[in-house]
Amino acid sequence: MTGLVPYRRSSQFVSSALFPALHEPPIPPGESPSHPTSLAVATRSILFLLLAIGVQAATAQTPIRASAAGADELMRAGIAAQRQGDNRSAIENFQKALALQPKMVDALIGLGEALAATGRFDEAIEQDTRALALAPDKTALRMNLGMVYYKKGDLVRSREQFETVHAALPRDLPAAVMVGYVYIKLGREAEAADLLTPLEAGNENNMDLEYVLAFSLIQSGKETEGIPRMEKVAKATHRADAYLIAGASLLQSGKMPGARIDLDAAMQLNPSIPGLATMAGQARYAMGDMHGATLAFQAALRQNPEDPMANLDLGAIRLKERDLETARPLLELALQLQPGLPLARLELAKLNETTGKYSDAAAILEELVKAEPNYLDAHWELATVYTELNRPEDGRRERMIAAQLRESQQRDPSNRK
Repeated sequence: MTGLVPYRRSSQFVSSALFPALHEPPIPPGESPSHPTSLAVATRSILFLLLAIGVQAATAQTPIRASAAGADELMRAGIAAQRQGDNRSAIENFQKALALQPKMVDALIGLGEALAATGRFDEAIEQDTRALALAPDKTALRMNLGMVYYKKGDLVRSREQFETVHAALPRDLPAAVMVGYVYIKLGREAEAADLLTPLEAGNENNMDLEYVLAFSLIQSGKETEGIPRMEKVAKATHRADAYLIAGASLLQSGKMPGARIDLDAAMQLNPSIPGLATMAGQARYAMGDMHGATLAFQAALRQNPEDPMANLDLGAIRLKERDLETARPLLELALQLQPGLPLARLELAKLNETTGKYSDAAAILEELVKAEPNYLDAHWELATVYTELNRPEDGRRERMIAAQLRESQQRDPSNRK
């Protein structure tokens, strides 16, 4: 969903760049503080503890027994440090354990986990790769490696790891979910939806699965299937981002009552999400709640004074209120930030017309209808301005064009602008 998306307030156009949640993939399990359960990370921890239980047995040789005992003790110290969030100490202990027992798989796994937790992804990949060479049948370990590649941004290698696990265990939800995340990141949303849909039966309460399935359905154009699933996730998990995705999708579809409900819920949970206050304001604006819209746009501008849509819509409200001195800098800044924004040009032309600057208004509108020949409101406004400029023939021409466009749009609402 890119480019200009129609927003059903008069001839409003909303840049889909305002919807970051619809361009970025969903947050993988465990990546958001509001969603602590991570199947992949939990799998890593379980594997780590299982391997820790199976510490290598001592041999008959005394030096080796001492070495193994020392490695075991260091490994336990690493686990303890890790549980306390002290990854630096964990790394040191795991490295010392590996100096004594280089092929200690559980220490390699622990070291990889601690390195990944501190953002040292290349080193984590090295340790996970060494562990996988020693234990190639450990699918959970391969999931670990895939997750590190994912966090690093190496989607090709991440996909390879997750797809390998999914091929071996096609009903394994964590593997399938992570394949879905990677596919979305690669722009393969329809494939993600096709892969995950058959797994939903019997797993409808798995919110990790429902989240990525809902997102992939929305992104592949199946909003009617995806939005209810995303709303279910939002209600079950109280995730602001889930409410945001559902609300933004409804906003783009012109379904304002539902959009307002979801976006307001997201605002209550996390009002600091970039672009959220603007969208909440747009839903309120479209439903005629000018006071609520004003408050939302003001909140958006406190967060980001250069939000083009918040400047535009608040400027439009001030223009309706005849607060012309406040309206002008807002509209001019919106147009400066996004020079091609059609509604910003229309509203600025209206402002010039209101203040008697008819020639300036005509110049803006003439450029606008040339760039957007099907923009009904721009033709109507230009006809009015031509009348004020005593150009009756040009005014009649614009009114005829506007009437033809209105008739066409009544026959086919998809042509509306």
